[in-house]
Amino acid sequence: MRKSSATHRVVVLALPRVVAFDLTIATHVFGHEGHGRYAMTVSALDGGQVRTTTEGLNLTVATTLDALGAADTVIVPGFRRGPAPARALHALRLAHRRGARIASICTGAFALAQAGLLDGRRATTHWAHAEALAREHPLVHVDATALYVDEGQVITSAGLAAGLDMCLYLVGRDHGQAVAIERARHLVTPLHRAGGQAQFIPAGVAVEDDELAVVTAWASDNLHRPITVADLSRQAVMSTRTLHRAFRNRFQTSPRAWLIQQRLRAACRLLEDGGISVDEIARRTGLGTATNLRAHFQRAFATTPTAYRRAFTP
Repeated sequence: MRKSSATHRVVVLALPRVVAFDLTIATHVFGHEGHGRYAMTVSALDGGQVRTTTEGLNLTVATTLDALGAADTVIVPGFRRGPAPARALHALRLAHRRGARIASICTGAFALAQAGLLDGRRATTHWAHAEALAREHPLVHVDATALYVDEGQVITSAGLAAGLDMCLYLVGRDHGQAVAIERARHLVTPLHRAGGQAQFIPAGVAVEDDELAVVTAWASDNLHRPITVADLSRQAVMSTRTLHRAFRNRFQTSPRAWLIQQRLRAACRLLEDGGISVDEIARRTGLGTATNLRAHFQRAFATTPTAYRRAFTP
């Protein structure tokens, strides 16, 4: 997690034809932050007018690709699928090479893939485009179920509103969860949405096979129970060692850590309902006691359940 008093320079790269919704998510999160933590710029190939995917709506952009040379973070919103301009791909490679963080929203992942920045990495995009991303870029490990994927210097997010999830995640990574919670409160949105984008995929649409789908669904339905890693192994019909390896490959964490994350996400949802006590939330999410819930909450989010509730309830 980065925590710096220096202003973080964010450049949002508008490729033709840019998805206006994706672009405005990034500009609103970082351009209206209000505490001087971020300086946000929108850039385009040569500046000037950029067409969007919305008929009749064009943008006028003041800065060019040169802006990427000073960026700490470059965000590529979605754009109409097809080859991204070669100059833009070159600028992304240069920014990545000098250590800038590169992030994408929705089909912006195709530009990152075309630049070679996703080779050998796990990545996501809107579920409707995931199959195409995997087919066109076989070196990319496409996860069609994730809302966003953090691979360190490169972060990708799924479609539209998942871009907001990712941007808030980046705020938390830069400045801590307390700042991210306050930013989410200003945007009138939860800091953590439950589940991944699999819940939004229409029935009958195929996605990448997920060997853990059954066990994670079972665990999510039974968070109130004292689930152990051995319980997860039995549900998955795997040895404990194989389960650990599968969770590392799929979620980059251990089964126990994943389970705690799910309990905390469930706790966040319940805290947004002011009528449920912290003791009851601890019981319903399998964290046992309010003391245990507070300890995990502080460790994960650098805040308390009570403070989180104040931020997200009237």
